[in-house]
Amino acid sequence: MSRIRIDAVLVQAVIAGALSFAHLHDLAEAAGQDGWKAWAYPVSVDLLLVAAWRRMRTTANNRAAWVWFVIALAASLGANVATAGLLDLGDVPAWLRILVAGWPALAFLGGTLLVHTPTTAPNEPEPLPVPAPPVAPAPDPVPDVTVERAPEPAPELPPAPASEPAPEPARAPTPAAVPPALLDHARKLADTHQATTGSRIDSATLRARLGVPAPLADAITAQLA
Repeated sequence: MSRIRIDAVLVQAVIAGALSFAHLHDLAEAAGQDGWKAWAYPVSVDLLLVAAWRRMRTTANNRAAWVWFVIALAASLGANVATAGLLDLGDVPAWLRILVAGWPALAFLGGTLLVHTPTTAPNEPEPLPVPAPPVAPAPDPVPDVTVERAPEPAPELPPAPASEPAPEPARAPTPAAVPPALLDHARKLADTHQATTGSRIDSATLRARLGVPAPLADAITAQLA
């Protein structure tokens, strides 16, 4: 069977709270607040005192909580001192009656501000942006080298009869016109190809790089030579 341990600090707090509660009740009753209203005054003072204390513990540097804590503590201490024989409870002065009558509105304002004031957390330093790692430039694609086979020699045709006229030689195709901008771009590709591979660019590679027809690629290659 466990033993009940009595905490001396808790017993002292209960006694002090009961005495303060009784003094607040007596002062409110002497100031004209009779019945249940006289018992509500000490509850209001103690609740405001506890609310301010909890607010001070949960929020750092809260001046409003300290102000309402001092106000509730002054009301509790004032009632204790006033009922110690320094004040005639049979003839309470008018200013004290005004303070007692105005306390509910003051306690309501303090409790509302303590409950609805947002808790401000300390400003945390913003994390510094992490610089992105440098991106290495992509290497130039290795050109596909195509090896062209030499055309096979045409078979020899039998000599034509003497009576028939010799056929006219075929005309060479007219080179296609190359725009200057395309020629400049092709010259840059040719310089890059020669610096990378050590050899001049051929017509097939230039055609694959530019995406142009074969006659135009041949004409550009001829002008780059």
